[in-house]
Amino acid sequence: MKILVTGGAGYIGSFTAHALKEKGYDVVIFDDLELGHKEAIPGFKLVKGNLVRDKALLDKTFKKEKFDGVIHFAAYALAGESVEKPAKYFINNVCGTISLLEAMRKNGVSKIVFSSTCAVYGQPEKLPIVEEEKKEPESPYGESKLMVEKILGWYDRIFEIRSISLRYFNAVGAALDGSMGEHHEEETHIIPIACQAALGKREKFIINGDDYKTPDGTCIRDYIHVLDLADVHILALEKLEKEGKTDFFNVGTGKGYSVKEVIEMVKKVSGVDFKVEVGPRRAGDPAQLYGDNSKIKREFSWQPKYSDLKTIVESAWKWHKSHPKGYE
Repeated sequence: MKILVTGGAGYIGSFTAHALKEKGYDVVIFDDLELGHKEAIPGFKLVKGNLVRDKALLDKTFKKEKFDGVIHFAAYALAGESVEKPAKYFINNVCGTISLLEAMRKNGVSKIVFSSTCAVYGQPEKLPIVEEEKKEPESPYGESKLMVEKILGWYDRIFEIRSISLRYFNAVGAALDGSMGEHHEEETHIIPIACQAALGKREKFIINGDDYKTPDGTCIRDYIHVLDLADVHILALEKLEKEGKTDFFNVGTGKGYSVKEVIEMVKKVSGVDFKVEVGPRRAGDPAQLYGDNSKIKREFSWQPKYSDLKTIVESAWKWHKSHPKGYE
């Protein structure tokens, strides 16, 4: 099978592209490299383009390559920035997906796996979060992903384009040998920031509030290793191929770790007792977020293999220590 991976030079996209290649899939990546890294995908066929601006190139790529399916990652993904620049997120995330779906429709491609997010839920009323939880996003980012899920539902009903939306929680970790990992120009994620503090690239790590109603006072989140996420995308593709049914799944571990637990593990793995300070809470941060993953475990016969905190941090530390400037 030949698969188009949009945003395939990004963090999760590049890991999924490599996992697809290892499984014998023929992979073509469509990415404008605004946030992705060509160095993460050596040996892959890359079409450099933007889903919104380069519709003709996208259509030409579909006509030339004759894809069997699509995995769609291309999106902006910073909730905080989306509040400041909502138009940027709605244009890129929603209009870009419509361009992609139209190219699929015109060229007879009927299967797509969509990179969604737990941000579609907003502040959940119950934990762990089940797929049927109310959808009340608290950022344009989360709203844009929910809008795409609804659009996918209509393209299923009208054009029989089948989709699986994967609502994941906190993607973390790196290749176990440290050869690939997470690289953002502006880092906002907890484990890379803690690793940077351990490497001396940051003066200190700041905890955003330690007075939450949790065992140690810091926020609890569901962290899933990027290798487990990559596997899930392939399983979703296989499920679409076999069953041809539109659906949606939480992708997480079903439990959470606190900010302090993560910091302590980074200190233990790195051997560096870096400076930590407590700052004010961030607006809109829920005390706890973790998902019920029983549906995906049941229907995919899936279990996360690498998502214990020690494995997550060890892989991330290998990457950051051996690549202090990321892919540069």
